[in-house]
Amino acid sequence: MDQIIEQEVTARKRKKGIFIGVGAVAALVITVWLLRVLLGSSISRNDFTTAKAENGSVENTLNATGEVLPEFEEILTSPINASIKNVVLDAGNKVKAGQSILSLDKSAAQNDYDKLNFQLQSKRNEISKLKLDLNKSFYDIRSNNDIKQLRISNLADAVENAKRLYKAGGGTREGIEQAELNLKVAQLEKKQLENEIKSKQQTMQIEIKEAEIALAIQQNDLHELQRKLQLANIVATRGGVVTYVNRNIGATVHEGDALARIADLGSFKVNGSLADSYLDQLRAGMPVIVRFNESQLKGHVVNVQPSVQNSTVSFDVQLDDRDNKQLRPNMKVDVFLVTDVRSKTIRVANGPAFKGPADQDVFVIKGDKAVRRSVHIGLVNFDYVEITKGIQPGDIVITSDMSQYKNAKEITIKN
Repeated sequence: MDQIIEQEVTARKRKKGIFIGVGAVAALVITVWLLRVLLGSSISRNDFTTAKAENGSVENTLNATGEVLPEFEEILTSPINASIKNVVLDAGNKVKAGQSILSLDKSAAQNDYDKLNFQLQSKRNEISKLKLDLNKSFYDIRSNNDIKQLRISNLADAVENAKRLYKAGGGTREGIEQAELNLKVAQLEKKQLENEIKSKQQTMQIEIKEAEIALAIQQNDLHELQRKLQLANIVATRGGVVTYVNRNIGATVHEGDALARIADLGSFKVNGSLADSYLDQLRAGMPVIVRFNESQLKGHVVNVQPSVQNSTVSFDVQLDDRDNKQLRPNMKVDVFLVTDVRSKTIRVANGPAFKGPADQDVFVIKGDKAVRRSVHIGLVNFDYVEITKGIQPGDIVITSDMSQYKNAKEITIKN
């Protein structure tokens, strides 16, 4: 009996302890909430930024990155395998058309040219010899054919003589048949020679044609090597500024290696990069805002690269002010692709306060109070936020992050 009473007492003590613990936690939460509300209901005027709502246009933009490049840039490459002999102009120097930039050691390529030239002369001699041999062979066959013709004439006379002798009683039938047989054999041999002459003519034409084609190929190789030797004098093809020069004197360069770059710094373009997730919104002709330092320029997309690399797509921007004096090669810029524009709308300067969904709350200054107000966000860009509901032109809106006052309907502003 004593044991049953002891268990009931223990259960009541456990329940009491649980109630006390839950009550303490609830009191602590309420106290913290009240402290945050009471302490957060005021804010110093220096702790936030504001913007005045106004009428204007807002562009909806996609953020991209870009690099300023000369609108014209020529890359001079090595036309031959050679080594760098001398550098005449360094990067940064202005250059005129025809002016030398660097020189190459062309001795190896010149030896190849001389060797090929000798081979070409040897090939011409081979063709001349081939023509002589073929003509001699053809002449021998034709001479044999003429001899056969004389023999046939002689055998034909022998047949006629055998027939006349037979009529006169001095010959035999076997003599006539033998003479006719000799004539037929000679005629067949002559026909065989005629076919051989025809075949020999065709063979001669084919062999000479093959030799001439091989000669033409070697001539083209020689002319191409001569052209490359002339190009090995690295000179500027037009005026501009040297932006790069390979200054490794003595270094071996191969055909196609870049030796120098010449740019026209009188006009620039922007090469932009955008995440491929926005590829369906990117198109040629769309307006673009380019921002660098404290300046911005307008332009439009002129072309979009068809391939995607590293999850980004590249595009070129033609600037309206392409000769702006602040532009420099390889300058990094921010690029904003304009996807939509609304004019005569209510806008507020963008700030950390506008980081929520389209429907959100902001604080508007009313005297010494900041009053919560629900607004609807429209288009957004780096500079402005369109407010389609809840704000009127002239309202002063707090643009700082006010998330710590999310439970306050009104905040007292302290000076």
